[in-house]
Amino acid sequence: MLTHPTVEALHHLRLTGMAQALEEQMRMPDAASLTFEDRLGLLVEREATERASRRLTTRLRAAHLRQSACVESVDLRHPRGLDRALLLELASCRFITAHHNLLITGPTGVGKTFIACALAHKACLEGHSAQYLHLPKLFRELAAAKGDGRYGPLLGRLARIELLVLDDWGLHPLAEGERRDLYEILEDRHGLRSTIVTSQLPVDAWHHAIGDPTLADAILDRLTSNAYRIELAGESMRRKHPELPHADGEPHE
Repeated sequence: MLTHPTVEALHHLRLTGMAQALEEQMRMPDAASLTFEDRLGLLVEREATERASRRLTTRLRAAHLRQSACVESVDLRHPRGLDRALLLELASCRFITAHHNLLITGPTGVGKTFIACALAHKACLEGHSAQYLHLPKLFRELAAAKGDGRYGPLLGRLARIELLVLDDWGLHPLAEGERRDLYEILEDRHGLRSTIVTSQLPVDAWHHAIGDPTLADAILDRLTSNAYRIELAGESMRRKHPELPHADGEPHE
């Protein structure tokens, strides 16, 4: 008698996991043999699982990852200087809880973006917030935000993201406004959040690419002082796997 209104009440309370589990229990011939505590425990466990799944879906949607990547799909056989032990350490996400950065450099096509997205995906699985941003596009968004009052709130949102991926650093010399934007982003995150930067330029060329010596010192101090580094080399993955759709892609193993 009470089953139907109870299920409706659970849905009304947005306890959809418990509602689904209760309906399943009522279809189980041996459900009556379970104690009240056991049945309640199963309902609560299902609700917890459903909520965790929804939170993960929300984190992955907010991450806007450029590529559908996971750590298990990273190709460790391709000769490009990727260290397995370092990748596994980064995949533990301890660098995020320690608020360390990661700098990934190498020529186009060697998988920089894929690795960054794979680590961001792993961060989401482990309960961290993450977001992928194409740096040239971000600079354009920041410039527009200065004109319509969104600049401060946008910087505040970026500061709260636990793992921020800034892709394609150094495609062109930075303009004055871009240098200051980058400094503001990294200053807000320094010692508090983690940032992954990918670039075709080696790290020792970044100072020149930034342009202004004073800002370059400040930016690089905040970015490199506590950073892991992955320095990739070798043949483009696209030449080895021409079916790959992106400049920085990986085949599925």
